[in-house]
Amino acid sequence: MSAPHDTQNGPIVAVAVAAIEQGRVLVVRRTKPPNANRLALPGGRVEPGETLFEAAVRELREETGIEAEAERVVTAVEEIQHDTQGRLLHHYVIVVVRCRALGGIAVAGDDASEIRWLDRRQIGEEPELCENTRRVGASLFEPLYSR
Repeated sequence: MSAPHDTQNGPIVAVAVAAIEQGRVLVVRRTKPPNANRLALPGGRVEPGETLFEAAVRELREETGIEAEAERVVTAVEEIQHDTQGRLLHHYVIVVVRCRALGGIAVAGDDASEIRWLDRRQIGEEPELCENTRRVGASLFEPLYSR
């Protein structure tokens, strides 16, 4: 995503990809803010002229090597961080897009240093998972277990 203090033109629109396969959610260890060195859903900025679905498919491919088809918007979350003096470091509006994997071999690339598939229990317990991903990840399993 972006460097600190990149907020002159307002919040940055980004996507996060919710990919579930065999009861597990795909997460990556991010190498850039927000959530650098934490586990989070793959994703990044929406480029000018790019749709949310196009951005989700592109980001998933760049960060994991997985080809996918975007299915639907799941939710939106905000990531806002201030420095110790209270100045805004970043403000992202992140639209979570559910994607269905079509193929490819999962390999960390671009802004990711690690790829993991977490099950429902791990989503609740993994200490290195960012909080937005924990909340979104848990909600992804609700339809699976509420039947």
